[in-house]
Amino acid sequence: MDNQLLEHLLSFLTDRRKNLFDEVISKRTRHFTVATEDVYQLHNTSAVMRSCDVFGVQDLHVIEEKVSKKIDREIAMGAQKWVNVDRHNSTKECIDNLKENGYQIIATTPHNNSNELKDFDISKKSAFFFGKEKEGLSDIVLEAADGYLKIPMYGFTESLNISVSAAIILQTLITRLKDSNVDWELSAPEKNEIKLDWAKKSVKSSIKIIKRYKNKIK
Repeated sequence: MDNQLLEHLLSFLTDRRKNLFDEVISKRTRHFTVATEDVYQLHNTSAVMRSCDVFGVQDLHVIEEKVSKKIDREIAMGAQKWVNVDRHNSTKECIDNLKENGYQIIATTPHNNSNELKDFDISKKSAFFFGKEKEGLSDIVLEAADGYLKIPMYGFTESLNISVSAAIILQTLITRLKDSNVDWELSAPEKNEIKLDWAKKSVKSSIKIIKRYKNKIK
């Protein structure tokens, strides 16, 4: 991590934008993360990304084993600039990667054995998996899951749109997390790494500026 490069790029931003970076990064977390599995309707994945940004979840994992599409920028409302998107070619690859990084796998499903939001243990690093609109999550996720989570429902309809489900789950659990004693904040190096990425995406002609900066310090 080049802190001097970060400071150099930040010098091209207004004080207002730099203060906003500091405010937002202080509320970001990697304690929770989200994964979508082969979601056919592109606007749903884009809306999930928007919810990640709104509720302070820094990373979104997108599994594209069968479906490969680009994020809908209009639906994401700019969130693609602020949320890290990790793309995976298979469900197994995504699960293995998350487990290696200390996450428990949580399948969101109306299964009878699922925990309700109010009962979910927020102390553990968790990756919340959301599946296809009709079929739900694959057997691979359901069998690998360390736990199951559901939103309590009281009507005739048994499921919600994936983007709505993600928003409800994130809002509820992030609120509980931030009211707890759990150490959910990013480390200082993580904050600087993310701010550098944001600065690169915010500063006009950042590629040329970085090239000139590196040539100057050689």
